[in-house]
Amino acid sequence: MRYRSVCPYDCPDACGLLVTVENDRAIKIEADPHHPITQGFICGKMRQYQQTVHSPQRLTRPLLRTGPKGSGRFTPISWDEAVQRICSRWQEIIPQYGAESILPYSYAGTMGLVQRNSGHPFFHKLGASRLARTICTPAKDYGWKAVMGDTPALDPAERSKSDLIILWGLNAAATSIHSMAASQAARKQGAQVWAIDTYQTPTCQAVDRAIIVKPGSDSALALGMLQVMVAEGLLDQAFIRDNVIGFEELCGQVLPDCRPEQMAAICGLPADTIRDLARAYAAAKAPLIQVGGGLTRYGNGAMTVRCIAALPAVSGAWQRPGAGLFCGTSTGAAFPLQLVTREDFMAGPTRIVNMNQLGAALNNLNDPKVMSLYVYHSNPAVIAPDQNAVIKGLEREDLFTVVHERFMTDTARYADLVLPATSSLEHPDLYRSYGSYQAQRCSRVIPPVGEAKSNWDTFCLLAEGLGWGEPFFRQSADDLIDQLLAEPNGWRDAAITEQLRQGEPVLMTPPTSPRGPWLTPSGKIELRNERESQPLPCLLPTHAEADRFPLRLQPGVSLYSLNSSFNERDDLLQKRGEPTLLIHPADAAARQLCDEQSVSVYNGFGSIELALQVTEQVPAGTVVSEGVYWLDRSQSGRGINALTSQRLTDCGEGSTLYDVAVEVAAAKK
Repeated sequence: MRYRSVCPYDCPDACGLLVTVENDRAIKIEADPHHPITQGFICGKMRQYQQTVHSPQRLTRPLLRTGPKGSGRFTPISWDEAVQRICSRWQEIIPQYGAESILPYSYAGTMGLVQRNSGHPFFHKLGASRLARTICTPAKDYGWKAVMGDTPALDPAERSKSDLIILWGLNAAATSIHSMAASQAARKQGAQVWAIDTYQTPTCQAVDRAIIVKPGSDSALALGMLQVMVAEGLLDQAFIRDNVIGFEELCGQVLPDCRPEQMAAICGLPADTIRDLARAYAAAKAPLIQVGGGLTRYGNGAMTVRCIAALPAVSGAWQRPGAGLFCGTSTGAAFPLQLVTREDFMAGPTRIVNMNQLGAALNNLNDPKVMSLYVYHSNPAVIAPDQNAVIKGLEREDLFTVVHERFMTDTARYADLVLPATSSLEHPDLYRSYGSYQAQRCSRVIPPVGEAKSNWDTFCLLAEGLGWGEPFFRQSADDLIDQLLAEPNGWRDAAITEQLRQGEPVLMTPPTSPRGPWLTPSGKIELRNERESQPLPCLLPTHAEADRFPLRLQPGVSLYSLNSSFNERDDLLQKRGEPTLLIHPADAAARQLCDEQSVSVYNGFGSIELALQVTEQVPAGTVVSEGVYWLDRSQSGRGINALTSQRLTDCGEGSTLYDVAVEVAAAKK
């Protein structure tokens, strides 16, 4: 039998899958040719997804720790015993330390609306601390809203009408393959495609023009382009007059100090290149800028988006189909998610812990001390910033840690109890995309592997174990999905809602236009936003500029992994190879380093050992390590996040995972 399903991972595409099942096993995964976005092709990671689902490494029974934390020594127990141990321990902790001493930790191991959010109502009712889930791109969202407010994103299908597409800080070949395909299709029709990034990514190697800038300097390039456009009159004055506020102040207060000669040293480009880019952008009839997440993971991330957002505002690009700025879609209003998250279960507001500062939270012994950590669909020992601080916290003997997982991840090794989790083929859910306006419901297509249970089913068991009589926790995941789809709304009419109920992929339509009226407090595009501490787009420093280490580290993405996911797959690990540091020949020579040498990469947060690859793929002054590996692949027992910090972005409280300064030396033998 063949069933429809959806890719559950943190990718903007939310691809539609066709799953062939025999004898309760998935034996083949294909792309859904009738899916409006997937259109018959999926990434290499998902083409063999059945190897993940039926991996011999899958956890199939609850496990109780029997060895030291981190040793990975466990013994199987029953689900009844596991639930009893968890509930009993929490019932001991809460009277002594308070419910806020219990901290949930999750992010995007699954993107389904029910399974991803099913812990929220449980921990709200428990009175636990809340988690600010801001590790990805909140600074991008903040920057967009500061200029465009609640104006919806344009339909990404408009790329077919663009004559210039700029993939800015977006390695689309690795993280948004259907954006890449659409850009290449536009290119075949005559559009120019540019990539702006910090090194020669696979995307840069497949476009018409690659512009390589210094890490964290994208705002300098944008402001330099704006200065040229203003100085040379490459503007749409009528559009600015009718649709933009703050243009005169930007011209008078900011741009005089942003001439290409001044910006050149900051962003690492010749002044003439900045002029050429500005003129080509202004001359395009329908230029589309698509902003990725990488350029926002710096101390100036939100401001960078504000600077880039000024380009289509002054050029008048928003007037034309295929033109404007795309930062991602937001379809939160399409489904009443509050029916799942149930903030009304909270007796009162509880403290909020930023997930980027987990290390600080676990090592802070006051106000109140975190006494229990419950981790689900995330792997903070590997993906959270300041890895040494995180692991130090996980090593605490008095910290009761529960991890609900499919595999024995690095975080699971530090758990007191490990619970086996289902894969996306083993539970129902409802998915939406953040790279388009499509959504799809999917059903369970195979039975759970071993004794694995879904997030929702596990939280229902824990609610029962705590003696809660709340009927909410006696529903099924399908019941919750039915509630999310119960009423059509402005995003989806009755026909689309019925298609969703039947498991068909659908495209929804925002109830308001992305080309105005502008959904901002002023009703205009707000280059000047008086609600911000910095009312105008401007240059802000990155964190790393103040650090004493000379090289800028870029933790790049890999074609063969997604954060720490897919590390269980030997076929993908073989394609990735060993953890490697890319370095420019000049930087290697200055340190007397050679190709394939083992090197130490270090800063004030930690040090790791990597194999060196000397290449002109990276510019001088920048070093790159692609992909996040489990620690058993590390020469030093630490990964790339041993070098990243718990510092946050300028706005949005996002991670600054790319804002890293390091030094490199030969590893000690």
